[in-house]
Amino acid sequence: MHMMFRTLLHLLFLSRRKPDLGHRDVARTDFITLPTDLDLNRHMNNGVYFSIMDVARFDMLVRNGVWKMMRDKGWYPVVASETITFRKSLSLWQRFTIESKLVGHDEKAVYMEQRFVRPGPDGRPEIYATGFIRARFLRRSGGTVPMSELVEALGVTDAHGIPEWLERWGTDVALPATRAEAPSVWQ
Repeated sequence: MHMMFRTLLHLLFLSRRKPDLGHRDVARTDFITLPTDLDLNRHMNNGVYFSIMDVARFDMLVRNGVWKMMRDKGWYPVVASETITFRKSLSLWQRFTIESKLVGHDEKAVYMEQRFVRPGPDGRPEIYATGFIRARFLRRSGGTVPMSELVEALGVTDAHGIPEWLERWGTDVALPATRAEAPSVWQ
């Protein structure tokens, strides 16, 4: 429930008070680690990182105008794949910023990088965790929004490829349509 509150707080109030962003700009969204974010080790639960990344993506979508465009067209984003790497823990009441950036797209999905940062001992931003997201866009009426239609609607003229390793990751983690086709370590 607290994540819904955070999402609505950003979506309805905080994001609208921040400067507009371009599609390639870095969105910086500030947070604080709350008691409801903690696990038994008294640091932010690993699953909460993904939820807070969702909130930061909504902040970015509102600020770069994509949220309004999607609402008008009856589209919505879904995460197809995500991964995260942790470097340091976030503790209770620590303030942190999520930096969200569009990396690029392939023929099926959009790729983003999101970094959890705090000021380091020298004052420079220190990365605590980094996540990568592969997202698709669906129509409320059913079906997937083709990437060509999304790119045209956004008015993006610069084709921006993604790094080879990220494209390989997207391909490697994509699930096939049937269980029989899925690779498994259970065999």
